[in-house]
Amino acid sequence: MKITVFGTGYVGLVTGACLADVGHDVVCVDIDQSRIERLVQGEIPIYEPGLESMVLRNVEGQRLQFTTDACMAVEHGVLQFIAVGTPPDEDGSADLQYVLAVASTIGQYMNGYKVVIDKSTVPVGTADKVRDRIAGILQERAVELAFDVCSNPEFLKEGSALEDFTRGARIVVGTDSDRVSDLMRECYAPYNRNREKLMLMSVRAAELTKYAANAMLATKISFMNEMANLAERLGADIEDVRRGIGSDPRIGYHFIYPGCGYGGSCFPKDVQALARTASKVGYEAELLKAVEAVNKRQKSTLFEKLSHALGGELQGKTIAVWGLAFKPETDDMRDAPSRELMETLWAHGATVQAYDPEAMKECRRLYGERDDLVLVADRVQAVKRADALVICTEWKEFRTLDGDWIRGQLAQPVVIDGRNLFDPETMSAAGIDYYAVGRGKNSQSPVTA
Repeated sequence: MKITVFGTGYVGLVTGACLADVGHDVVCVDIDQSRIERLVQGEIPIYEPGLESMVLRNVEGQRLQFTTDACMAVEHGVLQFIAVGTPPDEDGSADLQYVLAVASTIGQYMNGYKVVIDKSTVPVGTADKVRDRIAGILQERAVELAFDVCSNPEFLKEGSALEDFTRGARIVVGTDSDRVSDLMRECYAPYNRNREKLMLMSVRAAELTKYAANAMLATKISFMNEMANLAERLGADIEDVRRGIGSDPRIGYHFIYPGCGYGGSCFPKDVQALARTASKVGYEAELLKAVEAVNKRQKSTLFEKLSHALGGELQGKTIAVWGLAFKPETDDMRDAPSRELMETLWAHGATVQAYDPEAMKECRRLYGERDDLVLVADRVQAVKRADALVICTEWKEFRTLDGDWIRGQLAQPVVIDGRNLFDPETMSAAGIDYYAVGRGKNSQSPVTA
């Protein structure tokens, strides 16, 4: 099939590469000239395991191409995927200006039947707005051309996006058109061979499904963080609690790890956007607001524990930070707990000495060169002569820690573990002042210490 993907960000690039990899003829289009030039030269602007080799393989096989030529791109594909950003507006609602700009472009250049596919995460009712925008442009052109708009939300996890696209649990398509259903079934046929994954539903149900899925996952995380905070005050170990409730098949073990809060491009903005959508239709989504509030509070726990461990004296201190990305296997620092930690440390006169396997370049882009930020080559360099260590991201290379070694590296044997990677008793036996999240008497929170 001939397919066009608008947007070469995280969702657009993964979508285009995966569809090309099964033999479709894909054109990815973007208004960012420098980004397209980098892609044409084989430079992948984001880190995602396996993505670079997939892109290069399909460019070489002439199944995937990149362009800024919107006219050519619209003419190319019957299927027109919209995979551009929907950043949060000032009130928390999703900003649809980029989605609607693509709709205008499609309406301007289309010369035959098109299926316009909302791949971006968008509020319920967006397909209607896209349809109206295209219809308005066609009316201005004084032409009558058939087209359909459907919803096909993405369910990609950063760090495992290729696996999620190619072996995902479901393929949701929102449409009431048999023609669209047939075309989308043909598009995804290579990924639908093992069992029937295609779920057809109304457009609005598909739009809501994406938000509901992310809101549920975010809720599980905030719930466990709430329980972790309670465990600290009651002298219980949240890891025991996690195993106890996770063994219940109605709950399961996924997304019940306590920590220092969620971040990334999806959960924070999607929870806010869904709450805002609810408000617009006269419903106060109290649970969603609580999920967001708990997460915001949780991101401050790292600094609170660190400040307690150092007696409130942060001025002039050097703090080692392991992990900058919001999760492993990505370079994404959007809403990452590390950012709130670093910015709070700087406000209190401390210097950050940080390392992340993939997010160093992104950190430099965000914060530039500054005297109180030292980015180092590895985890060993990060802890040298530092006054304490804070772990923000559970990269595999951070999951082992020799207590004697770390005590010899740090000026003070203080470790704040935002991801509960280590056993508190083992750390304590090695002479480490170890602060975890929700580990009862071993968490050494300001309340229980």
